[in-house]
Amino acid sequence: MSSSVTRAAGNEPPQPSAAASTEAANGTANEAVTSEGTAATAATGTGQASGNAPGNAPGTGAVTSAGSEAGTPAADGIPAAGTPAADGAPASALRRRAARFARPVLAVLAGALLYASFPPRPLWWLAPFALALLAGCLHGRRARAGFGLGFLFGLGYLLPLLVWTSEGVGPVPWLALATLEALLIGLTGLGIALVSRLPAWPLWAAAVWVAGEALRARAPFGGFPWGKLAFGQADGLFLPLAALGGTPLLSFAVALCGFGLYEALRVARAHPRRTAAALAALTVAAPIGAALAARPLVSDAAEDGTAVAAVIQGNVPRAGFDFNAQRRAVLDNHAKRTVQLAEDVKAGRVPKPDFVVWPENSSDIDPFTQPDAYDVIDKAVKAIGVPVAIGSVLVPESGPLRNTMILWDPVKGPTDTYDKRKIQPFGERMPMRSFVRIFSADVDRVRRDFGPGKDPGVFAMAGSGVGMVTCYEAAFDDAVRSTVRAGAQVIAVPSNNATFGRSQMTYQQLAMDRIRAVEHSRSVLVPVTSGVSAVIRPDGTIVQQTRMFTADALVAEIPLRSTETPATRFGPLPEYVLLAIAAAGFGWVLTRRIRARRAVGAGTPAAS
Repeated sequence: MSSSVTRAAGNEPPQPSAAASTEAANGTANEAVTSEGTAATAATGTGQASGNAPGNAPGTGAVTSAGSEAGTPAADGIPAAGTPAADGAPASALRRRAARFARPVLAVLAGALLYASFPPRPLWWLAPFALALLAGCLHGRRARAGFGLGFLFGLGYLLPLLVWTSEGVGPVPWLALATLEALLIGLTGLGIALVSRLPAWPLWAAAVWVAGEALRARAPFGGFPWGKLAFGQADGLFLPLAALGGTPLLSFAVALCGFGLYEALRVARAHPRRTAAALAALTVAAPIGAALAARPLVSDAAEDGTAVAAVIQGNVPRAGFDFNAQRRAVLDNHAKRTVQLAEDVKAGRVPKPDFVVWPENSSDIDPFTQPDAYDVIDKAVKAIGVPVAIGSVLVPESGPLRNTMILWDPVKGPTDTYDKRKIQPFGERMPMRSFVRIFSADVDRVRRDFGPGKDPGVFAMAGSGVGMVTCYEAAFDDAVRSTVRAGAQVIAVPSNNATFGRSQMTYQQLAMDRIRAVEHSRSVLVPVTSGVSAVIRPDGTIVQQTRMFTADALVAEIPLRSTETPATRFGPLPEYVLLAIAAAGFGWVLTRRIRARRAVGAGTPAAS
């Protein structure tokens, strides 16, 4: 860790001010006095020592204290370096060193704890504790310290969470992606530090967390929503909130519970008999109560009858990027497994499905330009005798490639298509190709970029509306919601995870699919080339799933539903409300600081 990052992570000892000493002696100063009253005290002449401290221009220490809380006591019981100990003796060098490095270490540990809460581990309940630990690092810190601590938290969280991105291409893309996303989390940490001195700060801080996730879901290069708090809660108590306000509300509840947990413990420790401790506890109880109240929104009742659906996992010759070199073998595997399913139906071993879904890239050979691929698919579809959705790559004579799902009828042949709308940067398209080539020659594996589709795809399959959400798209709120709003009674998430081997990526994505099932109250079918394929009911439970790298077929009766949840109807509105709350928190911080600085110039106490 460089010295600049260490300083940014909150390692610079805050300069003690006379106002801070006065507050410690009185023991009654409130939050407003801490941030603003310090400036007013300095203006009346009691803050001269702070104003003339080393590193501050004479007469400016009060403004520094009001603007960056440099003159306030160290938060959370960790003494600032150079602060006299309780018995009046100078703090020991060892204690100063511990205070200097405690928060950066705890920030990394908090990130690792949040990672541990994600699938395949069913430890969703660790997430609030991870955020409580993060809150202990950020509470009362300056903006740049919040950025540094947030960045370290992001590294501790995302480096292990995204290690699967190094499969087959080495560590450079993984480290670059994790670092970039951690920098964005650093901005979130900066925002949380800014609002952490406001009254009811856990509310503002949780809204800032959602704002950070909203930023990561949109920028850069179209965004990367992977790692949202919501996506680790598929087995959690808060899950029903997804049906009420989507992933933003679910993330907000987890963040509020975590920040509220820290605040409740902090206030209770300092003022065990104060009403404030009880009020802080409400920030923990409120999201839990809301989740329990939202449980009636979760239902798997068959509103529009049922359908028997089948998903095919044909398997691939080998894992990694090189599986694409055997595209015909992948196609043949899925065709053979479909024919085998047809034989099982004839023998009475499984019920006949109403429709079948193949995975993404199950036919990387364009059947519209390659007659042999067309024949293989057509024979398999005719054998099963029901509509089949085929994942293919279309290769037009000019322009970008298309990652396309094809609706194939046993009588009419191909009848409808859906082009994937969310194209994965540095996977299906290569931004800044010449620049990225400096760091990795693997950039040339993507020889021709894919282009995005425009419209949601809902296939009419044996009387059922089956919405296509291809692989990476499941991470994006708008892609899934627009498919349901277009009439999907069932959501299909055809995916190709063979590139990432046996990594945790598959289980992280499967958890996303479970969240989407509850969010929109739809059955979700997940056919994957190499696994894990699954059938998920609208309440988020997995009723069937396959093993990795095993040819298999799942056949299940699923409920058809058309009712829209509040999350489906409201769309991005809950997120916009939470963004407005975050903006209001920042506005309040700015207003308080302007007041404090004006009070310094006027020489009068600042109003709270």
